[in-house]
Order: sequence, then structure tokens, then C-alpha cells
Amino acid sequence: MAYLIGVLVVLSLASFIAVIVGTAMGAGADDGFSTGLWPAVIMLPLFALPAAMLLTIALLVISTIARGKGQHPKK
Repeated sequence: MAYLIGVLVVLSLASFIAVIVGTAMGAGADDGFSTGLWPAVIMLPLFALPAAMLLTIALLVISTIARGKGQHPKK
């Protein structure tokens, strides 16, 4: 689960950087962000970052419950 959280955050940061670079290179001119892969790149952080936050909370809850029972959480 921790790897999934890391992947979601890294993908979100990569899409932020892609939008910044794309804007600097002129991809947004003449409504260029509405074609091709750009809509998915722009929408990715809107779903990935909240999902990563919810997974982080779930991981903390699972770890706390397992530690309280004296068990180690499964990796």
C-alpha cells in the first residue's frame, strides 16, 4: 500500500511538471490542452492526490490496529 501511495504522488507531481512545461512550450495556446492526452494529464492530480491521502490514512489505521494487537502488519 505504501508503494501505491508513492506511485500516486509521483504521478501527480509528474503531471504538474508536464502541465508547467507544456504551458511554457506553448501547448496551451489555441485550446491545445483539450486534445490528445492533456485532459487525462490535467485531471490526474484531482483524483490521485485525494486517493493517496485516503490510502495514507488507511495505512495508519491498519498499522495502529495491528500494533495494538501485538501483530506486525502484512507488507
